[in-house]
Amino acid sequence: MAAKRILFLVGDFVEDYEIMVPFQMLQMIGHHCDAVCPDKKPGDTILTAIHAFEGHPTYSEKPGHRFRINADFAAVDPATYAGLVLPGGRPPAHLRLNPRLLHLLLHLSPTTK
Repeated sequence: MAAKRILFLVGDFVEDYEIMVPFQMLQMIGHHCDAVCPDKKPGDTILTAIHAFEGHPTYSEKPGHRFRINADFAAVDPATYAGLVLPGGRPPAHLRLNPRLLHLLLHLSPTTK
């Protein structure tokens, strides 16, 4: 399989497993993964969260890893990516109103190609 470029749109308190596992696994099989976040530059980190049900009717939130951003959100060219990962947690609620993010999503959507 040819290596692809995959874009990860992330933010603080992203679900830890939803960023760490796909990012590392896609890299492991040879894909190039770029993680971007508005207002963060390459080398900056975001905080992740681990949500767990511990016998309560709702989940608890615990600190996860610090995940390093490795690409610049402002410089992303959606035409250069074959895939998109938008992990869960808090970021989708905060990112959804970012005009640049909406532009990226429209250009990465399979229905617009």
